[in-house]
Amino acid sequence: MKPPKQTQELEHLLRLFHLSSFRAHYLDFARKAEREKLNHVEYLHQLAIAEEQDRSKRKIARLLKNARLPHSKLLADYQFERQPLLSRTLINELIAGDCLDACENLIIFGEPGTGKSHLSVGLGREWCLQGRSVFYTSAAALVQELLRAKRELSLNQFIKTLDGFQALIIDDLSYIPQTRDETDVLFVLLSERYERRSVVVTSNLAFSDWHQVFKDPMTTAAAIDRLVHHSEILELKGPSFRADEALKKTTKRTKQAPETDASSKE
Repeated sequence: MKPPKQTQELEHLLRLFHLSSFRAHYLDFARKAEREKLNHVEYLHQLAIAEEQDRSKRKIARLLKNARLPHSKLLADYQFERQPLLSRTLINELIAGDCLDACENLIIFGEPGTGKSHLSVGLGREWCLQGRSVFYTSAAALVQELLRAKRELSLNQFIKTLDGFQALIIDDLSYIPQTRDETDVLFVLLSERYERRSVVVTSNLAFSDWHQVFKDPMTTAAAIDRLVHHSEILELKGPSFRADEALKKTTKRTKQAPETDASSKE
């Protein structure tokens, strides 16, 4: 049966105003309001809450998709017990996201396998869940994208696109560029984001070794100066998570091997 004209017009207006949750739920909520003797204001209030919740879910899903974060790295799975010197108070402050509002940077140092990427990605996911925009990339991939944009005379536009993200996570700045062009485009990006947007950097290299990345001493000093000003610096220590996991698997297989051999002889 074709819905009444008034219903058609109402749904057309709700679609026009992009009130998709209103359109999906208004009849069900009307029946509920009638059962529970809700007045018109209470009925509209519940509809408005449903609209806000649905919009928030869609926004978070969109932010997570655009962030391109590795799916397997959740902050809830991070082994903080392996980093006893890492302040949980500071981590909670970073999770809150005020650092992004202040356009502060985060620099995470550590040997390979100490959890730098995991921590940065986990924080990025938490920020997305709060409705903040994040973009994740490896340093190698980012430099290649910057170079491609420069060749196509669209470098400014690409940097402007990245400027739309509150936090830019650059993973593994230990990557060593081979040409001055690579150094230059990376420096331009960092300069453009200085005091305007936040940058999260992970690196195996201490600042004293960043001349390997930026080659020129003056450029190295300028890049470090822009990143360190208004920043939090975390240093992760200890053995590699990945090496420990591999050792545990090897030990487990070694312990199981005699049992398997014994059962095969029976």
